[in-house]
Amino acid sequence: MGQQEKVATSLAGAVSEEISASLAPVDAELERRYPGDPGTRQPVHTVYVPADVLAADTVRSWGDQALDALDRHAPDAASLAAVLGLDDALAAPVYDRVRAKLEREPIEDLRVDFEDGYGTRPDAEEDAAAARAARLIAEAYRDGTAAPWTGIRMKCMEAPVRDRGIRTLDIFLTGLLDAGGLPDGLVLTLPKVTYPEQVTAMVRLLESFEKTRGLPPGRIGFEIQIETSQAILATDGTATVARMIQAAEGRATGLHYGTFDYSACLGVSAAYQASDHPAADHAKAIMQVAAAGTGVRISDGSTNVLPVGPTPKVHDAWRLHHRLTRRALARAYYQGWDMHPGHLPTRYAAVFAFYREGFEEAAARLTRYAHRTGGDVMDEPATAKALSGYLLRGLDCGALDIAEVARATGLTRADLEAFALPRRADLTASAP
Repeated sequence: MGQQEKVATSLAGAVSEEISASLAPVDAELERRYPGDPGTRQPVHTVYVPADVLAADTVRSWGDQALDALDRHAPDAASLAAVLGLDDALAAPVYDRVRAKLEREPIEDLRVDFEDGYGTRPDAEEDAAAARAARLIAEAYRDGTAAPWTGIRMKCMEAPVRDRGIRTLDIFLTGLLDAGGLPDGLVLTLPKVTYPEQVTAMVRLLESFEKTRGLPPGRIGFEIQIETSQAILATDGTATVARMIQAAEGRATGLHYGTFDYSACLGVSAAYQASDHPAADHAKAIMQVAAAGTGVRISDGSTNVLPVGPTPKVHDAWRLHHRLTRRALARAYYQGWDMHPGHLPTRYAAVFAFYREGFEEAAARLTRYAHRTGGDVMDEPATAKALSGYLLRGLDCGALDIAEVARATGLTRADLEAFALPRRADLTASAP
């Protein structure tokens, strides 16, 4: 041991106390506005099904149709790998996991659509469809056949359809409660949000429902769908989407990008409306920055190119969907929309390959960080957070198994969660 250093200070203790007191409101504001990621599983996709075609077996039917598409257009690992350009080492593990996923849990998040996919119907017809959706979803949760997340997309808060949207939501939520209660996986989507005041109106609506039915305040959250230019940039130059998150008063769970409505709003011609258009990248970048740290998650949109028809056409659609999904994952958009059963094989192939191809490196880096063994990359707490989050997402969707993660890292899931969700104080203390 060397000579003990003499420690001396010049500032009185009162200085620190005064600074802390002056920053107390800021500390409270940070905690309120930026609570961080909730640490729960995020679905890799949302499937939208028009309310009039919802059936008791929708989830299983989509899985069966997706398996049939594989059987007809890519009956083995080598053929799917050739279509998508997967590395030989990934071909069998990805293919086997895709098939297992389609058999076990083909849809992670199901949204029954009462908006664009459903259209305008006579009130009595939509009333009946909303009640039927509540009944079918309640039955699916009771018998264990529901997707982990399920809910509806209501009509928006714009004047022509506002009352209809409110009534449909009321019928649906009332039906669920009368059938036994709101499921844990309940998700609501509010589309075509343009002004923060529309988000505030949704909050007041849900508050009224909760009070009327004796539910805990804040029990019901919702997603905000970003489909207009005004939702990104307000007339005063501010980012409207950031104000929308705050207007939700803690109820916002996600921001979903609407590929085609947003593109059309900006005048993008139909042939170029896609999730990789520069206009889409700009919108999602604003959404991502606005949501960072708030606990609100981002979802990419969809492709309208369906994998149907002869095999060459299906393969072209699969390659497009796979490329767009991989592109979104690299940009930290971990969720997207799927509009057809044929999209499920490439959704899961892209997701599983994304996590499996980076698994060994991520596990090795996190292991070195956890055990302070060094290496050729100097990782910090923020990087450890990202590495553990990557592994957790891989586990949640089925790309990875906890046993192989434990073998590679020596860490438990609880260890991964501790790295992925550090307390702000701990993170600050560890920073250089």
